Amino acid sequence: MTTLLLFGIFALLVIIRIPIAISLAVSSIVVLLVSGGIDNLALVPDVLYSSVAKFTLLAIPFFVLAGVIMDYAGISKRLIHFADVCVGHLKGGMIFVTVITAIFFAAISGSGPATVAAIGSILIPALVKNGMKRESASALLASSGSIGIVIPPSIAFIVFAVVAGDQISISIGRLFVAGIIPGLLMGIGFIISALYVKNRGLVRQSIGNEEVAATLEKRERASGKEVFKAFRSAIWGLLIPVIILGGIYGGIFTPTEAAVVAVFYGFIVGIFIYRELSIKDIFKILYDASIQTAVITFIVSVASLFAYIITTEQIAQTMSDSLLGLSSSPIVSLLIINVILLIAGAFIDAISAFYIFVPILIPVIIHFNIDPTVFGVFMTVNLAIGLFTPPVGLNLYVASGIGNVKIHKISKAIVPFLISAVIVLLLITYIPALSTFLPNLMGIK
Repeated sequence: MTTLLLFGIFALLVIIRIPIAISLAVSSIVVLLVSGGIDNLALVPDVLYSSVAKFTLLAIPFFVLAGVIMDYAGISKRLIHFADVCVGHLKGGMIFVTVITAIFFAAISGSGPATVAAIGSILIPALVKNGMKRESASALLASSGSIGIVIPPSIAFIVFAVVAGDQISISIGRLFVAGIIPGLLMGIGFIISALYVKNRGLVRQSIGNEEVAATLEKRERASGKEVFKAFRSAIWGLLIPVIILGGIYGGIFTPTEAAVVAVFYGFIVGIFIYRELSIKDIFKILYDASIQTAVITFIVSVASLFAYIITTEQIAQTMSDSLLGLSSSPIVSLLIINVILLIAGAFIDAISAFYIFVPILIPVIIHFNIDPTVFGVFMTVNLAIGLFTPPVGLNLYVASGIGNVKIHKISKAIVPFLISAVIVLLLITYIPALSTFLPNLMGIK
């Protein structure tokens, strides 16, 4: 009865388009009232506070702030220029530029929507100018931006480690490295999908009343001098993931301390090296980062309340047992988990999904002796796909706004990218070495 009431109210509120965070809070409070009366509400402030009062979660506001600083400091446009001089001369060069830049910026921001917002305003017009249909260009950006929560540093991996840490031992540093190969595979998949769309003649643009067949412009290869100049300009942005990851794995600082280092580094680069940040910009940066952090913190707190009820009411254990009862095969069980997460990711954000599903799924992966690192990676990739899956994929809305494309058009154009992402997901799920090879090679536990 409690399970039906909790998930029933939550589903109803989501269907009528109440924000996910509010839906989680309302359904949780209703269940607390029904199960224990008004006295149960005394639990709410304790759970909300304890859920966010964790040292590890301090990394989130600092990584958010670092990402905003990098955008204001002009690092994103320098990364785009560097990628352009390196691969822009290739056939379909702007497609390569888009995905490579998304990977670069993902290694700075740790957020999917932030990646789309930072590079979309430059790259969508560039893709259209080079002959790509606007909705296809926006779809490419929306899908490529999802790499932001897979390539380290990743806010999603931090949240997963915090949620899963109550049941299993897992390292944020190991998750960070484990996400590198899957993130690169996603990028390769998106490039192949975009080239397929182009070669099928689906990339067209309308100029006045004339429909023009689009072929991405091919230009001469940049000279060594031009490449070096672009590299020298972008080097300060390229060094950020090196400093963050090198410091973590070198034992110099923790992931939380690395986020603080990234903030100070960004301010130094923006003010003293690129000289694109002013005192006036700092107030804007702090405001933007505060808004984003407040949203994330609110989601974490109410999702924790929802997860608390799932755990204390034995809902997680009951649902885990039911899932295990569907099949004794790990192959089939993993497929079922992927389907569930893909559907969930299309309607709820990644942070909420972690708090809802991790307590339910951890017993399943323990039963089948699945490496927690592999589970963390394929769950994160699942939810990354959700960022550009209709009807609620956040990246879709960010990209449609930047690209000035109606949501139903970009939803149609996203299909080839969804297919390639699901193929990569299945590879990651059933070939654990794709996630564990690098951490094991580096000896990261």
